[in-house]
Amino acid sequence: MYGPQISSITASHIENNLDGLTVEQALRDNRLFILDHHDALMPYLDRINALPTTKTYASRAIVFLKKDGTLRPVAIELSLPPSEDRESFEKVFTPAEEGAEGALWQLAKAYVTVNDSGCHQLISHWLKTHAVTEPFIIATNRQLSVMHPVHKLLSPHFRDTMNINALARQILINGGGILENTVFPGKYALEISSAVYKHWRLDEQGLPADLMKRGMAVVDSSMPYGLKLVIEDYPYAVDGLEIWFAIVSWVKEYLSLYYQNDDAVKSDTELQAWWNEIRNVGHGDKRNETWWYRMETVKELEEALTTIIWVASALHAAVNFGQYPYAGYMPNRPTISRRFIPEEGSREFAELVENPDLFYLKTINNQLQTTLGIALIQILSSHSTDEVYLGQRATNEWTDDERVIEAFNRFGTKLKEIEKNITERNQNAGKWKNRCGPTKVAYTLLYPNTSDLSHKGGLTGKGIPNSVSI
Repeated sequence: MYGPQISSITASHIENNLDGLTVEQALRDNRLFILDHHDALMPYLDRINALPTTKTYASRAIVFLKKDGTLRPVAIELSLPPSEDRESFEKVFTPAEEGAEGALWQLAKAYVTVNDSGCHQLISHWLKTHAVTEPFIIATNRQLSVMHPVHKLLSPHFRDTMNINALARQILINGGGILENTVFPGKYALEISSAVYKHWRLDEQGLPADLMKRGMAVVDSSMPYGLKLVIEDYPYAVDGLEIWFAIVSWVKEYLSLYYQNDDAVKSDTELQAWWNEIRNVGHGDKRNETWWYRMETVKELEEALTTIIWVASALHAAVNFGQYPYAGYMPNRPTISRRFIPEEGSREFAELVENPDLFYLKTINNQLQTTLGIALIQILSSHSTDEVYLGQRATNEWTDDERVIEAFNRFGTKLKEIEKNITERNQNAGKWKNRCGPTKVAYTLLYPNTSDLSHKGGLTGKGIPNSVSI
């Protein structure tokens, strides 16, 4: 229905850019990766491309891991589904620096970026942090007493989320709103996001599970966290694993004070009502999935709570607060493409060859779309002046249990140690090239900022707020 599912990228397209390796050798050594937006977008392309604002493709991009730990794109495939007047379209582009081939390669990379920026905003950001957190917030407030230990643990991680989501539905993700006018799917944006939710699983949202599912890590008992990263210099994963396991330790220690055994979990009627509402009401269309925690053991409770806290704090920080620093210059990360790749021999192709830069600018976001897009991500990327970061609490009166306070202080101390570790890694650009990149922008999105009590806010590019609050 949507054309061939098998990619048209072949070994001959990429072997000249694999530093002497064959495709088989590169695959065996875990040095080839794919950024794949093909299958998720193909069912929508005809409708999207019928909009007056968008002309785009479904993309696959192959990248190669070089010996210095950095990645090099080696092939891009752009596809369109078949229609009444056209067979399915698949075209492969490979790296080039000059002439028409260089201009086409630059355009191909732009279409990949358009796909990726839209999917990032709609799926990685809105769906997988803002939207999926709501059922946990509602169930917590409906089923758990404010004195319940799980309520006390989670409440700072739900601060302002319902408010910001309500505001988003009024002006951001609503029909005809800002998002529809600044990302390529237009009025089909939320339909795509909703369709992807069908594949969402809570047990795959924790960082280790996510990394393994994506093939970015493998189990290795000899490594510090029992995982070996396929790409050693992967800042999100390196910093994130430290944060993840700090949360694990804090949640485990906290719960041990209230749940001495599995029977305590099973007999907690409030807790069971809370979990029942999450599974059967909040995420009710997934109630029959077999992956849900049965919530009969302390370990299941630990894993569920750790994942909820991770999603609301560190995952949201990683996907949200870097949007302006990394994408604030729209030609670097366009969100809309307004025309297709020109056919050789056409007037548009001659225009591309004559002035590639001008053709590029006429292809990506126009001035109004650019202005709206930049204004949006500037707001989203800004920390508030009353931000409460991971390892902090808005008040010291949230508990009077000295054991809890001591455990929480240990959590904060660990996060401050992680801050030092991140700073040290960022200062060693010779070894960790991906932490700063060619633009020399240090990766600090998972810098906890637990030590910061200044309440300055703004575009700091660092800090993990407790909750999804922007």
